[in-house]
Amino acid sequence: MANASIRYGASIRKRYKKIQKEKSSKYECEMCGRIAVKRISTGIWRCRHCSTTYAGGTYSLRTPAGQNARRAIDNLQKK
Repeated sequence: MANASIRYGASIRKRYKKIQKEKSSKYECEMCGRIAVKRISTGIWRCRHCSTTYAGGTYSLRTPAGQNARRAIDNLQKK
């Protein structure tokens, strides 16, 4: 999986490989529970089974900041 723009440096190639893996992998849908959410374009993710559309990170469905926000919202709803 060599790319002409990623040439020098092992750490850069490792980072590129990690991002490509996150970007092309499937994620679990929160609505139907299937592992069918794929990236449509930058920050837009869609479940192939139930057609639910999500706004997420550029390379992964859930970002660390988004996970913290969801945790805070869940804690407020419990009170």
